[in-house]
Amino acid sequence: MEMTTSKKKEHDSEGTGFLPRAEIVQDEHPLSLGKTSVWNQHFQESETVEQIDRDVKRTHPEMQFFNAGSSDALANQESLKRILTIFAKLNPGIRYVQGMNEVLAPLYYVFKSDPDQSNAAEAESDVFFCFVVVLSGFRDNFCKQLDNSVVGIRSTISRLSQLLKRHDEELWRHLEVVTKVNPQFYAFRWITLLLTQEFKFRDCIHLWDALLGDPEGPPDTLLRICCAMLILVRRRLLAGDFTANLKLLQNYPPTNIDHLIHIANKLRGLVPC
Repeated sequence: MEMTTSKKKEHDSEGTGFLPRAEIVQDEHPLSLGKTSVWNQHFQESETVEQIDRDVKRTHPEMQFFNAGSSDALANQESLKRILTIFAKLNPGIRYVQGMNEVLAPLYYVFKSDPDQSNAAEAESDVFFCFVVVLSGFRDNFCKQLDNSVVGIRSTISRLSQLLKRHDEELWRHLEVVTKVNPQFYAFRWITLLLTQEFKFRDCIHLWDALLGDPEGPPDTLLRICCAMLILVRRRLLAGDFTANLKLLQNYPPTNIDHLIHIANKLRGLVPC
């Protein structure tokens, strides 16, 4: 008796090792976009790993510690990749967001540069723990679903605007009303990257001593420092128009970090809830 067409296809699939189409459940289909699809999760993880790899290779290219092409620099890059990848896997609500590599870099540099070699040897695991703790205070800024909530990045930027208005209404009015410089145009990067792109690397480490060690906590301290940055260039901002002010704030000039921290400390207790 001749095989029916369906039986023949089933027989052929068994002979080649392929499952019949009818036996492939939705979550196991390679093209499935379902949240529980193992293939969809695999592709998302692959994209995350590729993005981390690209960003880590671009991390502080001017520093031999990260990009000298030596075995030590390559090993440092691999450590950064592992830390960011594991963080993304353990935090599926946030995963990896571009810029996290810039937040991680100062932590790793400090721990790996410990003169005690026994401590430096454990840098990767120690840095992972510290990275998780640091981001725990800022994680809502990285969560897109919370952008418009009371804890998201837009709310945080709004608190910075309120702090400036409370301390210096003239400057606030000139920036946001007269020249119409939306604080999101400059403060988004300041806040999400914890000022790592606004200052030289060693100045950033100096600034982070105050940021992470302040009893008010890093989130409020960061807003005070950001407000102090505006105050320090007050005269130039009041004299500038939209273009000049935006250029100034997106390319913040070199400044004395101790003086910046001093001004920020004067704003203690003024950060709105």
